[in-house]
Amino acid sequence: MSIDLGIVIVNWNVRDLLAACLDSVYAELAASATTLSGVVCVVDNGSRDGSVEMLRSHFPRTRLIQADNRGMGAGNNLGLRLLAAEYSPAAYMILNPDTIVRPGALRHLVGWLRTRPPAGVVAPKLLNPNGTLQHSGFRYPGLVQLAWDLFPPPRPWQWLRDSPCNGRYPPWAYATSAPPFQVEHTLGAAFVVRDLALAQCGLFDEAFYLYCEEIDWQWRLCRAGWECWIVPQAEIVHYGGQSTTQTGATALFHLWRSRHLLYHRYHRPLTNLLAGWLVRYALRRRIYAYHQPHSRGLPPSEQRAQLTRVLTEIIHLWQS
Repeated sequence: MSIDLGIVIVNWNVRDLLAACLDSVYAELAASATTLSGVVCVVDNGSRDGSVEMLRSHFPRTRLIQADNRGMGAGNNLGLRLLAAEYSPAAYMILNPDTIVRPGALRHLVGWLRTRPPAGVVAPKLLNPNGTLQHSGFRYPGLVQLAWDLFPPPRPWQWLRDSPCNGRYPPWAYATSAPPFQVEHTLGAAFVVRDLALAQCGLFDEAFYLYCEEIDWQWRLCRAGWECWIVPQAEIVHYGGQSTTQTGATALFHLWRSRHLLYHRYHRPLTNLLAGWLVRYALRRRIYAYHQPHSRGLPPSEQRAQLTRVLTEIIHLWQS
């Protein structure tokens, strides 16, 4: 059996959001039934909120894999392997459970793949729940983006965070009337990968437990000659961070561990030397602020102690 699109969703304790996501996906597949065939696979990473029971009762045709929580990359790989073995999709979609697929989005994404053979990855325009733009295309992270993240600018300069100075593409490029545009990599919340690109470059690197796994994957695809595109006519709402906010300081550690791995894999020694200095300096300043009695906006003392431990671990990590 061969299908047009295999969709993988990795879920962890966001039952209600997952249900809304699947409602939107199946509505889009039903509306596109004559031109787009698809199968959905949900990989549940050990949820305890009734997600599995909800899937079995309300979405019985969804392929379900129950797994231990081995991270986003590993979870997605389980779904990709199942879909490849049983359905041989022409393309695969990685989709977060905290998303809502708007009408026509899947048709536009798969349509662009069909008309653009060098395209290995296509992604939609992402929207915040209030309808404002959420950037989905980025330049590869380097020292400038790292500095912007570690040393946020004063309020009058906050607009620069969404500018090319911080690896973003101009907002006008995302206009619904604008043509698809090429980017260096896309956000991992929603994107489609061509089957030939997947076959050539392999699956996610499971060394990235959480964060940056999509950047590493797309960087490999780019080095192999594939292109990454944003299709503004395809719109998907992304709530963002609904799973990772449940893990607090643990997610923070995984973020900086994954960034460390990504930088050392793709950047030269001098860049990594400077990146390590920036990270250690910024995080030491943060730890120092946590212990100043008159600092404003500090988290509770117990949380500060936990964050101090995690930041110290990150500093040690970035010394290598």
